[in-house]
Amino acid sequence: MDQFTACYQEFLAGVYDCVDRIVLNAYFIVGHNPAGFRYWWRRLFGTDDNLDEAHLIRIAGRFSRRLNAYAKSNGVPVIYTEAGDRKNEVAEDYLAKNPQTSGLFMVFVSKAPAKTWKVKRHAGGYLNLYHPKSPAYVNHYHFHIIDPDWGHIIFRICGHPPFPAMIILNGHEYAACQLKKAGHDFLKEGNCFTQIKETSDLAFVADALRHTDAIGRLSQVCERWIYSACLCFALSTDEQEQSGFRYHFSVYQLEYSHNLHFKSGAQMELLFESVIDRTRCILDVSGLKTILGLKQRRHNHKPGKPALREEIAVETPTYNLTVFKIHFGGLTFKAYTKGERTLRFEAIVHNARILKCGRVLEKFPTIVTTLSGQLQRFLDVLRGVDKPFLADSTWDDLPTPSQVGACRVGGVDIHKQRMRAVMAAAVALSAKPNGFNASDLVRQVCRQTGQTAQEYSPTRAAYDLKKLRGKNLITKIAKSRRYATTPEGLRTMAALSVLRDKVLKPLLAGITANERATQPTTVAPIDIRLEAVRNEMALLLAELKFAA
Repeated sequence: MDQFTACYQEFLAGVYDCVDRIVLNAYFIVGHNPAGFRYWWRRLFGTDDNLDEAHLIRIAGRFSRRLNAYAKSNGVPVIYTEAGDRKNEVAEDYLAKNPQTSGLFMVFVSKAPAKTWKVKRHAGGYLNLYHPKSPAYVNHYHFHIIDPDWGHIIFRICGHPPFPAMIILNGHEYAACQLKKAGHDFLKEGNCFTQIKETSDLAFVADALRHTDAIGRLSQVCERWIYSACLCFALSTDEQEQSGFRYHFSVYQLEYSHNLHFKSGAQMELLFESVIDRTRCILDVSGLKTILGLKQRRHNHKPGKPALREEIAVETPTYNLTVFKIHFGGLTFKAYTKGERTLRFEAIVHNARILKCGRVLEKFPTIVTTLSGQLQRFLDVLRGVDKPFLADSTWDDLPTPSQVGACRVGGVDIHKQRMRAVMAAAVALSAKPNGFNASDLVRQVCRQTGQTAQEYSPTRAAYDLKKLRGKNLITKIAKSRRYATTPEGLRTMAALSVLRDKVLKPLLAGITANERATQPTTVAPIDIRLEAVRNEMALLLAELKFAA
């Protein structure tokens, strides 16, 4: 269990982790290089003499004609959309009105860029197959399907050969289908379970997507539909067998969520707002996105009353929602509330390539484990920044010199602006999944202080990092030039920042400043406490015979 969850365990009614949105790429390996594409074409037609742009366009046209004919005869809506249209919302509205839908129920057609083959024949029969520099905007078909095991899934396929496709699934939909089959009652809002009687059963079902068995489940649902409901409009079953057309699958995007069910919604709100206030500046969160809702959050709900329904559709947004979000390149960490008593943390990888653990479908459990580990590290960082403390001797030991290997380095003088900026930058970069290097520190310090790279160079940053290493505030990641904050170091640097900016400076400002002519009509509770501390400090300085 991560440190954040363990700290607030007494306030929780249940905890579960679940794979959320899954985006897979489907591709025909042979068809993505010129020689392989010609080989596939010869298997399909027996010769490549008819391989030209006219026949390629003819295949794309046949895809569209067959699809429209099938949709007309089976009553499946085919909707042509423009860029920016919310296709998923239209599909969800259709499902709300037709809850007994199964199989293919709706198709959207939109234009998007794709690499298409161009054919050029030279004198003597020489054939040149190539991709143009600029991708062409061609029709993509979005097949919305209800699967008995996975619920609502989407297949997006390009109408031009070799028909690359994208598959979108949701781990919460899978868990909901399995809980329905097992006869469990639950409350589900969007892609989150906000109430369930047996949290252990939910955790057991959700955990199934973390193991190697998930590879088979994903492969089965993809192959169950992509050939029979999508590719069949371009290539019949006989043509697929004759040409040997088979898709391979890889992971493109993935979301992993950690959900905390609180006993009291009021406690959850107070906790989340406090965590945001205390950590957003330290972690350098540039801003918070607030979604203003139409209703107020309900606080009078009691477990079991009203009776749990199997599933409900909730009007969105139903309350004010604040999203705490941090980006690190292709990774995003989010925190927000869901429903009445659920606090949700998400880790999102926008391209699985950046995790450097493989992308093929067989690596899916490894990708999930890596992403969940990074989310746990983010929660540990959040906890370390949220509740910082200083050891007894830390304040005195920081300015003294230290030893790093055979090198003697200076101490960490918090009275110098440069070192304060370096420590603030190290804390801000602490949540970065794979650590940070000297160049990252330079950019962060320059952004905070307004300096240029010439004023604060990577050489100075490397020496400052060595100072922090000497005090065990950060550590070097093995066999790399990257660094990570230690748990004790993170709490120490956060505590120093909080003490200086939130305690000492306001106290000194209140003691030395002149009395204000007018007092505000509304005073926050923290201002009342600071005013009391200022008065006590003034009495203490007077007893010590200091002129203040």
